[in-house]
Amino acid sequence: MSRQSAPPCADSGQDGIDERRAQWAAELPDVDTRGMGILGRARLITLIARPPIEAIFKRHDLDSGEADVLFSLLRSGPPYRLRPTELFRTLMISSGGLTDRLNRLTRAGLIRRAAAEGDGRSLPVELTEEGLRRAREAFREDMDVEAAMVQGLTEDEQAQLAGLLRKLVLTITTTEPTG
Repeated sequence: MSRQSAPPCADSGQDGIDERRAQWAAELPDVDTRGMGILGRARLITLIARPPIEAIFKRHDLDSGEADVLFSLLRSGPPYRLRPTELFRTLMISSGGLTDRLNRLTRAGLIRRAAAEGDGRSLPVELTEEGLRRAREAFREDMDVEAAMVQGLTEDEQAQLAGLLRKLVLTITTTEPTG
């Protein structure tokens, strides 16, 4: 007999992760699934949140990687210019991946490579007027959608969750996983 059942109802206070953990507790009661309770939900949230966010980018003729570049330049402040190495570190991608994104954005007229003062070899990347306009519009829309997604939590709950997730990120990125 299968342990599969209908998805839990939101009214029950249970979600699919709770159901999976209960199934694992029945099958392997000695296995600690608390990590699944956190990381499984983080993954589920990402899977649910990505499509509406990516739809915003698509409306602005961007993919998520291109939006990341534009948003990084935008948040750097005037003159909205960064060196490729600064972008590379900010985005945590391969240099080849960054080059591809920069080439696409240059062809689209959203960024340009500006000669650096005193160093002709270094070509900082900067937003064009159109890039600045599109980055601002897409970012505002993205933040509106993300705010709507978390509106089921009070401001205090949002701050508490953000703090706990920050702590988890710092813990995960500074310790070696076991296993």
